Amino acid sequence: MFLGGEKTGTVSSAIKCLRNKNMDSIVAMFMVFFQVPFGLLQRPTMEKWSLMTITVLLALTVRWTVSLGSYSGAGKPPMYGDYEAQRHWQEVTYNLPIRQWYFNTSDNNLLYWGLDYPPLTAYHSFLCAYIAKLINPDWIALHTSRGYESQPHKLFMRTTVFVADLLVYIPAVILYCFSLKETSTKKKVSSALCILLYPGLILIDHGHFQYPWRSLLTSSRKMCILSLTQKTIYNSVSLGFALWGILCLSYDWDLLGSVAFCLALNYKQMELYHSLPFFCYLLGKCFKKGLKGKGLVLLTKIAGTVVVSFAVCWLPFCTDMAQIMQVLRRLFPIDRGLFEDKVANIWCSLSVLIKIKNIVSPQTQLKLSFAVTFLSLLPTCIKLTVQPSLRGFKFALVSCALSFFLFSFQVHEKSILLVSVPVCLIINEIPFMATWFLLVSTFSMLPLLLKDGLLLPYAVTMLAFLSVCAASFAIFEKTSAEDLQLKPFSLSLKGYVSWFKSFPKIVRSLFLLSVTLMGVLSLASAAVPPPQRLPDLFPLSVSVISCLHFLLFLVYFNVVILWDSKNSRSQKKIS
Repeated sequence: MFLGGEKTGTVSSAIKCLRNKNMDSIVAMFMVFFQVPFGLLQRPTMEKWSLMTITVLLALTVRWTVSLGSYSGAGKPPMYGDYEAQRHWQEVTYNLPIRQWYFNTSDNNLLYWGLDYPPLTAYHSFLCAYIAKLINPDWIALHTSRGYESQPHKLFMRTTVFVADLLVYIPAVILYCFSLKETSTKKKVSSALCILLYPGLILIDHGHFQYPWRSLLTSSRKMCILSLTQKTIYNSVSLGFALWGILCLSYDWDLLGSVAFCLALNYKQMELYHSLPFFCYLLGKCFKKGLKGKGLVLLTKIAGTVVVSFAVCWLPFCTDMAQIMQVLRRLFPIDRGLFEDKVANIWCSLSVLIKIKNIVSPQTQLKLSFAVTFLSLLPTCIKLTVQPSLRGFKFALVSCALSFFLFSFQVHEKSILLVSVPVCLIINEIPFMATWFLLVSTFSMLPLLLKDGLLLPYAVTMLAFLSVCAASFAIFEKTSAEDLQLKPFSLSLKGYVSWFKSFPKIVRSLFLLSVTLMGVLSLASAAVPPPQRLPDLFPLSVSVISCLHFLLFLVYFNVVILWDSKNSRSQKKIS
C-alpha cells in the first residue's frame, strides 16, 4: 500500500510522513490512526500482547488528541455546561454531608446541576474531588468555585476521564477480545482495534464533555430544564462495568457478572437498557439447570448477590427512607418529557407529522412509551429465556437496548452509546452490519458534535474507523445472507423471495447510498446555513434519517435472533 509516494504499514514510514512538512495534517493522522497498526498486523512473528499493546497505545493517543479541543460551555454563564456539572458535583460531594447530596438546600441548589445519577457516580465525584483538593483547593471550594475555569483544571478534568477509560473500559475490551473462541490472533487484535477506535464513545467522553449550549439563560424555568438534562461524561465507566459483566458470564462466573452489572447500574441508571438481557439470560440458565436442583441454588445465589451489591452501594442512604425516595426521584423524574432535543428515535421523528407532546398528556406519553417498548423487546426476551446462550445474550443486548432507545420515555441522543457498545462486541461475527450501525450511531449525534466544534475530530475518526473496519474484516466481501447471519431466514423464504440471489449486491448498494447520504448531510450541516423558516432543518433531517436506519437495524437484529439455529445448539451446553 502506498500513500503520497511512501510505503505505508510501518512505524518508520509513518514517522517520516509526519515529519514531511508538505503532507497534510489529516493525512498524517491517518498514517498514525490506520496504516501503522495494519502494517504491524502483517507480521506473524510478533506476540499477540505486543500487538495489543500497540492497539491500546493507539487508542489512548486518539483519545488524548480529541481531548485537546475546547468545550462549548467555556466562559458562558450562568450554567456553563456539563463540564461545570461534573466540577460542581465534586464541589457538592466533598463539602456537604452525604444526606444533603440529593436534597435542595441553601448550599446545594438542585436547579444548578443538581446531582441526578446513582450513588456510585457520587462516590466517583467525591474521589475526584479529594484529588482535586490536593492539587488546588480553589477548584472545589464551596460556592466560590462555581464556574471555575482554567487550563490546569481542564487538564485535570480531561485526565479523570482518560484514567477512568484506561482502568475500567479498555482492560475489559482487551480481555473480551482475547476470550473470543475460534478466532485467530489477528482477528482478536483487529476486533480490539475497531472497538477501541469507535468514534461515538471517543467523541462524547473525550470531546463533548458537556451539554450543548444554546444561549445565555436567565429565567429560573430554563435553568431548571438545563439542570435536568442528561450529563454524559464517564460513559466508559458504566459501559466498562457492563462489559466486565458480559466477560464474566462468558466464563460462567455468574455471581461476579451479576456484581459487575450491579456496579454499572449503580453508576448510571441508563444501564437499565441492558438489564432485561442480563435477567433473562441468567433466569433461562437457572431454568435449564432445573429449578428443583442446581438451578434453584444458582438463582438463590444470584438473587443474594444482587441484593448485597445494591445494599453496599446504597448503604449510606439506607438510614432513612426519605433519603432513598429522594435519590429515586432525582434518578427518574417523569416531568422531563417524552424526548429531548432532536434525538433519533421514533417519538422525535413522528413529531414532524404529529405533535405528540401537545396532544397527549405526560402520563399518557409515559404509558404509551412503556407499552411500545415492552412489546418491541418481548420476543427477544422470550427467546433468550427459553434458549439461553452467550451468542443470543450478546445479540439480545443490542436488540433490547435499541428498543429502549427507539421507543422508551425521555431518551437523549447520547443514549445510542448503550446500543453501540454491544454492537461492538459482535463486530467479529457480523462485521459489515456492525460497521454500518456504528457509523450511523455516530452520525446520529452530529448536531450535538457540531455545537461543540468537533467537526474535524468527527470527520477524521469516522473515516479512520471505516478504513480500519474495511481493512480488518474485508466488510465489502461479507455481504451474503450467510455472512449476515440471515441464512436460516432466507431458507424459510425460499421460493417466496427471488431477490435473495442478488442480496449481497443490494446490501452493498444500500450501504454506499447510506454513507453518501450521511456524508452529504454532514457537509450541509456544517457549511450550509438553514432557511430562516426551518432553522432545525439539518438536525431534524439527521434525526429522522438515523431513526429510519435504526428501525431497519432493529428488524434485522430481531430476525437474526429469532431465526438463529445456533442458539438452540449452544444452549444445550448450558444444561
